[in-house]
Amino acid sequence: MSATLEVAGLETHFVTRAGVVKAVDGVSFSVDRGQVLGLVGESGSGKTVTGLSIMGLVDAPGRIAGGSIKLAGKELVGLDERGWRTIRGRKIAMIFQDPMMTLNPVLRVDTQMIEAIQAHEDVANDVARARCRDALGRVGIPSPEERLSAYPHQFSGGMRQRVAIAIALLHNPDLIIADEPTTALDVTIQAQIIAQVQKLAAETGAAIVWVTHDLAVVSGLSDRLAVMYAGRIIEEGPTAEVLTRPGHPYTAGLLASLPINNPRGRPLNQIPGSTPSLLRLPPGCPFAPRCGACQDDCTVTRPPETRFGMDRRLRCFHPLEASA
Repeated sequence: MSATLEVAGLETHFVTRAGVVKAVDGVSFSVDRGQVLGLVGESGSGKTVTGLSIMGLVDAPGRIAGGSIKLAGKELVGLDERGWRTIRGRKIAMIFQDPMMTLNPVLRVDTQMIEAIQAHEDVANDVARARCRDALGRVGIPSPEERLSAYPHQFSGGMRQRVAIAIALLHNPDLIIADEPTTALDVTIQAQIIAQVQKLAAETGAAIVWVTHDLAVVSGLSDRLAVMYAGRIIEEGPTAEVLTRPGHPYTAGLLASLPINNPRGRPLNQIPGSTPSLLRLPPGCPFAPRCGACQDDCTVTRPPETRFGMDRRLRCFHPLEASA
């Protein structure tokens, strides 16, 4: 049985006056039914563009230049806009960082949710409204019948995000792309929404790709973790293994920089340097100029993807452990 989502060799490029930006450069991963994959990396690593590519939302000057995206075995790369309309919102849904990218501020919540249903299904208003009410209840919004008549500005930030999640779930999609949906929320609301997403993934069987820069969030949420750097996945495997025994020096650097891993009263550990420009990547490994374990071969050849232990992948000539 094939995975819900299979991404193989995905390349997404942006043509600029200065040259071609390879925002996503040969990314491969898969997500099974009911599984949560955490896609982690610094700003500019390519994780959000990966999510937008899967949704078919990359517009000019960007384009998918190569690779494959399969949903339940069906190839999505090359679909025309009509084909995407039958899938986007129904088979694949996206939860954005800012819920107001999903919600129209001048329309009531019920109007927006009913329209989202009727865009894909021929159902009566009262049937659609009942589904909307049930969806709000599933994401923990109290008095869902009353809140359907409210406008987005009448909800708190956390509640607006719950409404956005409810809209994403209206058609019981096979796949949900969540692009840092808890970043702007306080930690208490974060925890509530993460718990809700885990519960919904288990109940509905939806595969989830959770895009974030926050390792603390995915540590308790994701089943597998993929770490991106300069447009490529440089380490991937079961979340607990990657976080407790990182193989790539970059992953280890991210973990070492977490406040919980730094003694109180001392400066936070930092990865030296900054992420390279995707227009001017260094020869060899893109992380080599910032890597404390860098050796001569790292500066000459880009490391290929290799197996690391039983169920992990790595792009590094000199991993931190000889075997996972």
